[in-house]
Amino acid sequence: MPADPPVPDNITWRKARACESGACVMVARQGESVLITSNADPESPVSVFTSEEWSVFIDGIKLGDFDDIA
Repeated sequence: MPADPPVPDNITWRKARACESGACVMVARQGESVLITSNADPESPVSVFTSEEWSVFIDGIKLGDFDDIA
């Protein structure tokens, strides 16, 4: 998982509708990769995940695997 990949200016970042505090993560798709960064810090690193990694992570969220972290 490389960090700080070159990110084109035309990337469309999305964040959760529930994000009201401004301390949220943003995600975007770039080709077959999913990018994740923080919207609280425009200079924060960007992490890259494969579509498969992202899908497994989302499945874990839906199953409650990470509920104890929040």
